[in-house]
Amino acid sequence: MASDRLSTDLDAKQLEELEKKYDSALNTRDNGPTLTRAIYWITILFAAYHVWTAGFGTPVDHIHMGIHLAGLFLFIFIYFPVRRTPASLSYDGAGPLKPGNVPLYDWAISLAAILAALFLWISWRGLDILGLDIPEQALRQGNPTTVDVILGTVLIFATLEIARRTIGFVLPLIILVFMAYALFGPSMPVQILQHPGVDWRQFVNNMYFPSEGIFGITLWVVSTVVFHFVLFGVVAQRMGLGQFFVDNAMMLAGRYTGGPAKVSVVSSAFFGTISGSSIANTVSTGSLTIPNMKKMGYPGHFAGGVEAASSAGGQITPPIMGAASFLMAEYLEVPYTTIVIAAIVPAMMHYIGVLSIVHFTAKRLGLHAYPKDQLPKFMQVWRDGWYTIIPLIALLIVLFSGYSPNMAAFIGLALCIVVGFCAFDRPLTLAIPLALLAFIFWKASPASGEGFSATLAGILAALTILGSLHRNERKDFRDLIDSFHVGVQYALAVGAASAAVGIVVGVINTTGVGFRMGFMVTNGAADIATWLHGVIGWIPVEAFMQPSLQQFISLVLIAMACILMGAGLPTTALYIMLVAVATPALSQLGVPPLATHMFVLYYGVISEITPPVCASAYAAAGIAGSNPFRTGLNAFTLGLGKLLVPMVFVYAPTILIVLPEHFTLISFIQVSLTCAAGVFAIGTAVAGYFIDRMGGLSRFFMIAGGLLLVAPSGSSDLLALAVIVLVALPQFLRKRANGIVDNATEH
Repeated sequence: MASDRLSTDLDAKQLEELEKKYDSALNTRDNGPTLTRAIYWITILFAAYHVWTAGFGTPVDHIHMGIHLAGLFLFIFIYFPVRRTPASLSYDGAGPLKPGNVPLYDWAISLAAILAALFLWISWRGLDILGLDIPEQALRQGNPTTVDVILGTVLIFATLEIARRTIGFVLPLIILVFMAYALFGPSMPVQILQHPGVDWRQFVNNMYFPSEGIFGITLWVVSTVVFHFVLFGVVAQRMGLGQFFVDNAMMLAGRYTGGPAKVSVVSSAFFGTISGSSIANTVSTGSLTIPNMKKMGYPGHFAGGVEAASSAGGQITPPIMGAASFLMAEYLEVPYTTIVIAAIVPAMMHYIGVLSIVHFTAKRLGLHAYPKDQLPKFMQVWRDGWYTIIPLIALLIVLFSGYSPNMAAFIGLALCIVVGFCAFDRPLTLAIPLALLAFIFWKASPASGEGFSATLAGILAALTILGSLHRNERKDFRDLIDSFHVGVQYALAVGAASAAVGIVVGVINTTGVGFRMGFMVTNGAADIATWLHGVIGWIPVEAFMQPSLQQFISLVLIAMACILMGAGLPTTALYIMLVAVATPALSQLGVPPLATHMFVLYYGVISEITPPVCASAYAAAGIAGSNPFRTGLNAFTLGLGKLLVPMVFVYAPTILIVLPEHFTLISFIQVSLTCAAGVFAIGTAVAGYFIDRMGGLSRFFMIAGGLLLVAPSGSSDLLALAVIVLVALPQFLRKRANGIVDNATEH
């Protein structure tokens, strides 16, 4: 394939090591040959259980979440040591005190935590064993037994520990602060934060029993939706869909100025549609695009920044959005399609910003497109890879037909297996497409209850047959099993963080601290606005009036909190926590709920490319061989569109399309076009080039004009055009004069 001609300075092994270094989910302990084989096959069974329940029905919540959480405890305490050092990760032999290179205390904690996770299932109808007479769960709700308190305590601290081992100490530290607040409410030094408090028994009751706390909505959505889409992303990539995306990006963007960087942006956007991890996105597409950017003349830190910013944008790109779209639909109780439609234009703004900076930086540096002989040929790319897109098409069809996300993931995963691994020259594998066809027709029959419509069943059956008949090379089944194993590894950090964030949600529900914090934010913003109004209130602009200042300052404070609190967290976990903490404050400002959720998601995801905690940028720097911090700064600068657009959600919700009380076609067109133009203008200022090179003053005016365009106001748009013309007209005249001089010189 033409993509084979794209050179990379790192081989597959080096890329795998790089991903392990920056993605904590893959940087695990060497357990020796025996335990490694055993735990490998247990992860496969764990993945198979989730796939099966997605298609054939999920057990009741406390059973399913208990099984999922028990799996997290087992894998994390085996894979992740107390402290990750080269010595603790390497295998130094298994002895009686370290079976499988896992210390006895990790085995003990793991077993106790698994018992705590499964105990609700075991004791749901009551339990009379070993002298313990435990009533059924309904009678213990609000009045837990001593056994409940002991196991609930084990569960809480084991959950905090698996979060610490997988993603670091920041999230557990935040959760401990919330726990202290719940327990010591009467002792809070600030009066507005004081509350009656709860004792430990009641706290365990709220955190342990469904449906608050750990066994709440966060763990439920992660175990029934997020896990499946993480798995789908990994299997689809291993099947060849990731390479198909890169090849198509090459065809679309490689022929234009700064081709390699634009390929990076477009391929990362494509890859983001299936990936829940920006680090995986960075390594997968960056292994091809970053070396080629450098060879075409881009500085290493800029090449890495382009890839990191583009990959982080994948977390806000529909339809998957790092799996946050499904959580958002669940929280807001709206159809999934509503979230997807709302996210389209804002995601486009991010990529307009990145592409603008990339294009004008290439102009300034005098960089060119890929040579034509290095570009893939359309017919060859689609002949070799068309089949890889079948599972994604099927997944989207099921989703947009109104079926549950886990059913869509089941169909997508099943078709990944059919398309990528089953073939006529492997007769035994044909049992899988036949079984899938039987499942589809069963779902379309009256016996299945509310199943597939005849139309949907026909489409899925046709896709299954089409996926079975293609003549392209299939992957080995070992690759499929490996992808299931890697998918489980990717899901560990997300699951641990989301389970731990359930404690934050439980504390907020118990104490009402979210509304108290919202009141503090708005009050603090009012004080700052009063001071600022005294300084700039004489300017006759509505934005400088005190109410407008207060709202804007409140938004800035909330945005800063989202960026700081989201540092280092997986997308789904940071979204859950930020929604719980920031939504009350935004609600007090009168922001529509959908705009509120999009606002916190965007500012949370920005933490992926905000130094000093920007794992995507550090992974990109590893490929580029550049300074990590400088790469992070470039990634942050390239993501300025994502930094500005959430403010538009608040001031002009029409950009989200799906809010009828705010949407009109005229307002949508005006806001979308001026926002895009503003992001574009800021991109030229960052690159330092528009029609010609720009000096410091011109760049300042271009940024000012861009900000005025992004601000959704007709008067600010007119002022912006005047400011931009002040920059563009002299550049145009100078360029024209230079052109005339050049022509005269040639003659």
